[in-house]
Amino acid sequence: MTRLENYLFFSIDQAWPNWLIVTLLAIDMIIRIVALGWIPHNRRPSVALGWLLAIFLIPYVGILAFLLLGSAKLPKRRRDKQVLVNDIFRDQTDDRAIIGDSAHMPEPLSTAAQLNFELGALPMTHGNAFDLQIDNHACMEAMADEIDAATRFVHFEFYIVAIDDTTRRLFESLLAAHERGVRVRILIDHLGSLGYPGYSDLVKRLNSSGVAWRRALPIRPWKGEYQRPDLRNHRKILVVDGEVAFTGSQNIIDRSYNKRRNLRKGFQWMDLSLKCSGPVVDELDAVFITDWYSETGELFDEASQGELRAPQNGGIQAQVVPSGPGFEDENNLRLFNHLIYNANRSVVVCSPYFVPDESLMHALTTEARSGVDVRLYVGETSDHWVTQRAQQSYYADLVRAGVRIFLYHAPTVLHSKFLMIDDEVSIIGSSNMDERSFAMNMEVTMFIVDKEFTQRMYDLEAQRYAPNSVELDAERWNDRPLLHKYVENVARLTSSLL
Repeated sequence: MTRLENYLFFSIDQAWPNWLIVTLLAIDMIIRIVALGWIPHNRRPSVALGWLLAIFLIPYVGILAFLLLGSAKLPKRRRDKQVLVNDIFRDQTDDRAIIGDSAHMPEPLSTAAQLNFELGALPMTHGNAFDLQIDNHACMEAMADEIDAATRFVHFEFYIVAIDDTTRRLFESLLAAHERGVRVRILIDHLGSLGYPGYSDLVKRLNSSGVAWRRALPIRPWKGEYQRPDLRNHRKILVVDGEVAFTGSQNIIDRSYNKRRNLRKGFQWMDLSLKCSGPVVDELDAVFITDWYSETGELFDEASQGELRAPQNGGIQAQVVPSGPGFEDENNLRLFNHLIYNANRSVVVCSPYFVPDESLMHALTTEARSGVDVRLYVGETSDHWVTQRAQQSYYADLVRAGVRIFLYHAPTVLHSKFLMIDDEVSIIGSSNMDERSFAMNMEVTMFIVDKEFTQRMYDLEAQRYAPNSVELDAERWNDRPLLHKYVENVARLTSSLL
């Protein structure tokens, strides 16, 4: 032994009784042995290996982190509420996955609708219409206009919410609606909004107004409110009178997100949302009703009475797909993979956080190698440093398979989330293409089957996304420094700890 090693062993031997050292070593060994058989149960191999690596490298810290964060499901009582509401919705639709004419639908799309209904209990319907909302601030003005015209109810559910000069009119409209007798219910994700400038002012304003509002998935142990802190409600939904709804990627905050770092760097978030009418409004409201019931125990009469108003044909066919840790399966991931594997000509993916699991990676690279034109839009910059590095670790494998990667120019923070398949399928919603959105976040996705609408999406890609992006140069990317590759691979490892 070296002099330093002799010193360390002598110091430990003097400071720690032999029985304590033996006990700690025994506990360490027990943790490792138990983890080998416990961790892999009902987990994907990549996730299990990530946790086992953490536990074997740092046993006590690793097992404590696993006990706090290792279950990617909400408590059983919440999942039971989801099952109850799903049964109610299935009864309202006579257990039909597609309402109206479906003879014209290709088999891969009708089976996708059946898959979504089996997992999320909401059907594919005719009679819908959609307006694309491509500007965050203009979208919030449109929301305020609809709320100003409300006569019965307004349901508001968003991940990040704050009061500032941009959002002030929207909140004034919500409170004015409450004051004139409209039933206003507000859900705001607790940790998602906590810490943003303007959130604490909003809480004071809501509390003093008397409006019905709740924190979604609150973390307040002193009030008996606690669950795994990184299981979040990431949905974005506004429903007005059951006639009009908004959903998509944007939060209710200035597009700079009001933080000094963002303002200093000139960051401006770019989103994509939908203004909706037709039966999907009721479906979005059904998602809100479920979340309100989970947080308050209050189940509206509307949830258990009546039938979904859906015509037999005409309009745009669409289906709302809820997903998240309140469900037993990863609803959004299953839909994405099903659609990608059935693509014949093109797949376009836009996601601010692209950290795919193995199944999605296989789907995209398989289609690209099959001659399908696969295009991926991601941001040149991001507000999440580790996620950005994990994302970059996949670029080489994607490009090698034939996927074309387009980097949206900084300082814009690309936050739009959409998927297009061939010439008639569009997906727009709150879900990123990463394991957090697949397993840990409550998300909502709009599945749209319509050639004219999908052409509008391709036009948007050509006019707004492609001109402001640069295609990744594979040769230059492969020549990046080894240190960058090392950091990316370490970040990639952390993404599997779910």
